[in-house]
Amino acid sequence: MGTGGVALVAAAVAVVVVTRLWTVLLHLVWRPYAVARAFARQGVRGPPYRVFVGNSKEVQAMRAATSGDTLDLTSHDYIPRVMPQYRAWMSLYGKVFLTWSSSTPALFVGSYDMVKRVLSDKSGLYGKPNPGPTILSLMGMGLAFTNGDDWSRHRRVVHPAFAMDKLKSMTGAMAACAAEVIRAWEARAAASGDGEGVTVEVGHQFTELTADVISHTAFGSSYRQGKEVFLAQRELQFIAFASINSVRVPGMQYVPTKANVRRWQLERTVRGTLMAIIGERLAAAKEARGYGSDLLGLMLEANAAGDDGGNRQQAMSMDEIIDECKTFFFAGHDTTSHLLTWAMFLLGTHPEWQQRLREEVIRECGGAEVPLRGDALNKFKLVSPLHLKLIKLASAEQVYIRTVTACERACASQPCSYVVSQVTMVLYETLRLYGAVPMIARQATADADLCGVKVPKGTLLLIPIAMLHRDEEVWGADAGAFNPLRFRDGMGKAAAHPNALLSFSLGPRSCIGQDFAMLEAKATLALILRRFAFEVAPEYVHAPVDFLTLQPSKGLPVVLKLLDLLLCILAKNLAIASVTCLPTLFLPRVVHARPHWRRRRRWRRR
Repeated sequence: MGTGGVALVAAAVAVVVVTRLWTVLLHLVWRPYAVARAFARQGVRGPPYRVFVGNSKEVQAMRAATSGDTLDLTSHDYIPRVMPQYRAWMSLYGKVFLTWSSSTPALFVGSYDMVKRVLSDKSGLYGKPNPGPTILSLMGMGLAFTNGDDWSRHRRVVHPAFAMDKLKSMTGAMAACAAEVIRAWEARAAASGDGEGVTVEVGHQFTELTADVISHTAFGSSYRQGKEVFLAQRELQFIAFASINSVRVPGMQYVPTKANVRRWQLERTVRGTLMAIIGERLAAAKEARGYGSDLLGLMLEANAAGDDGGNRQQAMSMDEIIDECKTFFFAGHDTTSHLLTWAMFLLGTHPEWQQRLREEVIRECGGAEVPLRGDALNKFKLVSPLHLKLIKLASAEQVYIRTVTACERACASQPCSYVVSQVTMVLYETLRLYGAVPMIARQATADADLCGVKVPKGTLLLIPIAMLHRDEEVWGADAGAFNPLRFRDGMGKAAAHPNALLSFSLGPRSCIGQDFAMLEAKATLALILRRFAFEVAPEYVHAPVDFLTLQPSKGLPVVLKLLDLLLCILAKNLAIASVTCLPTLFLPRVVHARPHWRRRRRWRRR
């Protein structure tokens, strides 16, 4: 090649390099400053942008400074520990401000009106952002992350599996799995023999339990292989958490680092296990044995219906089915285990509510010897407001006789109205204070006007669920306190803003598995409350941590005590009671409409 040819090649290379450098300069320098100025003109400010790293350095420094903090057992404000940067920036810039995730603008949305606009959108203007390769390895590109037509197609296939009539049939499997754990607890408590109870770290136990439940309900007879998926996903969760706050460098997911190599190995394990399970189901269907009645079988059946209908575009591919299995397997056990853990924490530190729930469970489901049924658990949705009052009586026999009499008179004198059950109220309040996901994100797919704020295409929208759930303007002056009674009239009337509880999100993309999670939590709590009284162990350290989902940093040790004979007698009496509205042991005086006050007073004197 002559001198002229070399010069020509060098010139071409120089043009490519200069073009690339110019593109990088625009992306990393000019555009971020232009976007920041555009938001500033609208009164939206925030911490300054730093080239390439955004605000990641400040975030890491603030988190490191608060990582050793612990909370008092009566405090539920973990925001300064888990999300210190947002608490600090909100105090400086208000409820809506601009932050930076690398070079991507991220608008912090602390206004309920703006959040409702984003989550209720049906046009696809605010889609799910790309979660990155490590999160996709863990959960797959399933219903949680797809957008547009792909999301509609996935939801059509997955939705039938989570219909309530299908979920009720899984109550037996849920109760059977929980009963195994409880029998082990009973054996340990009985072996202690000192009446002081036995200390159990329930956080780990609930993780194992919910993995067992999702293995049985999702994969049926293939549940042992499902447990293999659980173990692999557990390790993938550690890898994902380690990388979630680091700056994402394009192409780094293909570099054979130690973490990437291990991630690839675990991905192959999960994929191979799921393909084997799915292959067995497809083979069984060809032999006319059906797909099965578990979640996977119901999903495959709905997928086959779309395929057989002649519209193959509506059916999911094998890769998409595997991704959906990853999604509902991880979400189905991880979030529910932490809901149970935090519910145990709150009930263990509020014994009066623990007792209320115990008696509601005994009334609706019977004593420990009565099997749980889906219909009984469904009664936890609504109860008579008479059950929210307290009657202090001396013995089980008096409870049985006088509460029946009180309830019969109440129902004879006026129609019974209904409110949310106490079990449901406590679970809602647990979700409000300790929801599994403290923050969710959306991304503007086009330039948008969000309640008067011009949002450019590509901007992330950060929705701080945990902080919104503590907004005193919406939830009242006791927003930071544990008060399940705020939900007595349902979620819609619990706060100044309708649908203020965002733990399962809102709108068309709300969590499809919320009924599954609530049913499993009710079944497990019902079994525990019928057998044990419990309190948080003295060695517990109250230091929540965001490990992709919110969980205790050092587990939750709980002191379990077997219930005494008196409560067993009460359980038997209440289980055989057949009245329309039976108040519980911890009911206050029965409240009627004003014209019946004389009758109520005469009964109380008797």
